Amino acid sequence: MGGVCSRKQEQDIEDSSPGEYCKSGSLKRLTPSFSYPMMSFHLQNGECPSLLDLCIQRISQDIDRYSSMSILPRDISQQVFNELVRSHRLTAAFLEAFRDCALQDLYLGEYAGVNDSWMDVISSQGSSLLSVDLSGSDVTDFGLTYLKACENLLALNLNHCDHISDYGLKYISGLTNLTSLSFRRNNAISAQGMSSFSGLVSLVKLDLERCPGVHGGLVHLQGLTKLESLNLKWCNCITDADMKPLSELTNLTSLEISRSKVTDFGVTFLGGLQKLSMLNLEGCLVTSACLGSLAELPALSTLNLNSCKLSSNGCEKLSQLGNLKTLNLGSTDITDACLAHVKGLTKLESLILDACKVGDRGLANLAGLRQLKCLELSETEVGSNGLRHLSGLSSLEKINLSFTEVGDNGLRKLRGLSSLKSLNLDARHITDAGLAALTSLTTLTDLDLFGAKITDSGTNYLKSLKNLRSLEICSGGLTDAGVKNIKELSSLMFLNLSQNGNLTNKSLEFISGLTGLISLNVSNSRITSAGLRHLKPLKNLRSLTLESCKVTAIDIKKLQSTDLPNLVSFRPE
Repeated sequence: MGGVCSRKQEQDIEDSSPGEYCKSGSLKRLTPSFSYPMMSFHLQNGECPSLLDLCIQRISQDIDRYSSMSILPRDISQQVFNELVRSHRLTAAFLEAFRDCALQDLYLGEYAGVNDSWMDVISSQGSSLLSVDLSGSDVTDFGLTYLKACENLLALNLNHCDHISDYGLKYISGLTNLTSLSFRRNNAISAQGMSSFSGLVSLVKLDLERCPGVHGGLVHLQGLTKLESLNLKWCNCITDADMKPLSELTNLTSLEISRSKVTDFGVTFLGGLQKLSMLNLEGCLVTSACLGSLAELPALSTLNLNSCKLSSNGCEKLSQLGNLKTLNLGSTDITDACLAHVKGLTKLESLILDACKVGDRGLANLAGLRQLKCLELSETEVGSNGLRHLSGLSSLEKINLSFTEVGDNGLRKLRGLSSLKSLNLDARHITDAGLAALTSLTTLTDLDLFGAKITDSGTNYLKSLKNLRSLEICSGGLTDAGVKNIKELSSLMFLNLSQNGNLTNKSLEFISGLTGLISLNVSNSRITSAGLRHLKPLKNLRSLTLESCKVTAIDIKKLQSTDLPNLVSFRPE
């Protein structure tokens, strides 16, 4: 079904993280792998660009006129380089102008055309170069030989570089100042190749997510005593035997080994990691028996046991994890009985129980968690009666009640949640009457009503929610009259009205006043190409979805080229 809403939100997006490289065509992320200052010349009314900004813009526009940037101060050359990358104007020919410019940061992640021929100019930055991102490039093992000249390099990102193997790793083994190294999604790195990491004694962060050949290679990390963060997510080759070398990494604060073959026995090797504060065991073969070992970790504040083999039997040790701030027990077999052991975790700020066998009786154990800010209860047996136990959680900012038994009566029990900002009600039992109870939640910024029985009259209650930034109403019951009420929500940045088959071009006319919109989805409606003219004022729009409408990609591209300069993702495409 084109343009369908995301029912389980972020949890359905496979292990994505901010700035992560995705080689598929779907635009899940709009930023590079490393963050860097991005210049923007789309100024607000009355604003004047600085002289420096104008100079950078002009040099970037006329880059073909300059043979070398080396006569400019380094910070100016750096900004010109960044602007060329941002505007996608940097080519191999233009890159030559930056030879010997002593640049410090080269963020080329996901940039088209980067290959070994670029590496000579990159290496010419010499000892000045501090960070390089080549994610998704065609750089090969040979290309890495050039990095030997950059002995002060601190951060190197080579995610999804399909042409880099064990052979290339030896060329970075001498970069002993490296503090951050990332090789996500590399099928060629093996345990033998990881021996090249043993000399990187300054490493603080190592990312090997989705590297399926590293089993047995963690032994080479034993000497990296400064290592604080290790990401081995989705390395399904990792077993209990790989856990023993990690016991030597006493400065480790963050460890991610989700979707591996680690069992309760493997977790016992972590007992000596007294500084470990974040542990991700999602999808591992651990049971409730691992909680005894985890209780030995005094600094543990974030624990992810989603999709593990947990049940309520043996969960007593949960009560000993008194420093936990974030606990994910989603998609396990725990019941209300387990929540009795969560009752004493008074420091909890986030609790995820989606797809668990918990209900109204279990929520009584959460009434004392006064610091709780986020509560995920989607796909549970929770109903309207159980929400009375949450009415005193004045710190609660986000609650997900999608696919529960909560109805209109239950929403009245949420009126006391004065800090609530995000509410997900992807529920079949919510009607216009339920929305009336939400008018007091003036702090709401995100509201998801997928599947709810909302009509035009129901949207009238939304007009009081002036702080809403994100709104999804994908029920199929709206017409243009309902969208007329939405046009008053001037703070909206994300709007999803897909699956409302009666919406016409008139709805786009109402939406045209929401100039802060970044994302708009009106798929499966009666909108046509003629209505696209109403979107011209939406200069901030970056994502537009109009699948199963009488609109073509050519129509959208024309609008993009003439009126929507920031639009980077659209469907149909």
